[in-house]
Amino acid sequence: MVDAALTEVFAAQDRTASVRRFSRSDAFFRALTMLAALIVVMVFIGVLVALMQGSWPSINRFGLGFLTSQKWNSVTEQFGALGPIYGTVVTSILAMIVAVPIGIGIAIFLTEICPRPLRRPIGIAIELLAGIPSIIYGIWGLFVFAPVFQETLQPVLISLFQDVPYLQVLFAGPPYGVGIFTASLILSVMILPFISAVTRDVFETVPPHLKEAAYALGCTTTEVMWRVVLPFTRVGVVGGAMLALGRALGETMAVTFVIGNAHRIHASLFEMGTTISATIASEFTEADGDLYRSAQIELALILFVITFIVLALAQLSLRALERRAGG
Repeated sequence: MVDAALTEVFAAQDRTASVRRFSRSDAFFRALTMLAALIVVMVFIGVLVALMQGSWPSINRFGLGFLTSQKWNSVTEQFGALGPIYGTVVTSILAMIVAVPIGIGIAIFLTEICPRPLRRPIGIAIELLAGIPSIIYGIWGLFVFAPVFQETLQPVLISLFQDVPYLQVLFAGPPYGVGIFTASLILSVMILPFISAVTRDVFETVPPHLKEAAYALGCTTTEVMWRVVLPFTRVGVVGGAMLALGRALGETMAVTFVIGNAHRIHASLFEMGTTISATIASEFTEADGDLYRSAQIELALILFVITFIVLALAQLSLRALERRAGG
């Protein structure tokens, strides 16, 4: 009896020691993960503070007029961010309009229609597009895509919409080959792998019995996708699209090659323009004055704020979709 009691006491002590050891390791793990999260927040705050400090001379000189002016003259030191902001927003929106339907279509094809032996090779080929450096896209766009676009598609679109109200303004002017529309198409190709890969992975999470039940009721593939798969995965699809939008807003080299780098706002999409990242990349090394450099840093601050607002709105929309789905 005494031996049994001692055995139980020792076993209880071992269990207590194990619990304490595991609790200490768990506390260490929680502290480590919290430190990682705090590092991200500190980096975010550090970048914001550095950008605000660097752009303060420009903010002090131009104020809110910096956001509403198209002037960009390094000789007279007159700078305005309206042209780059316009180019950034327009190219990103056009790229999303082109890339989102195509990306979702690719994901539908790979998950529902494509023969099984071809799914993996096609999926790998699409994902490899995301690994191509942006400067390669820029060189391809400048020396291959832009000349073809100038000789074929642009003249056709100009003649096709020349008598159509409103559209004749959007598709007007000489066919330069480079410009906002060309940059938008290059951007759409660059963000396409992100949309298609994320959407495909999300589609594969749909429980098979939901689709089988829809097919058993006589639904076609189109009806299954629109009424079962897309409603079930809408949060993930929107998240993938927002990820691609963040990439489009900050893309630099590919856009710099094909947008024309002109600080002007035109109604025509075929005209040359610029973006915030393209302006910084092409002119930062030439900034020989403190105010010139500060204006470019303020452009970076504006891009930082735009990206933050877009991603914050995306998170809010995702939460709204989750609450609606839960309701």
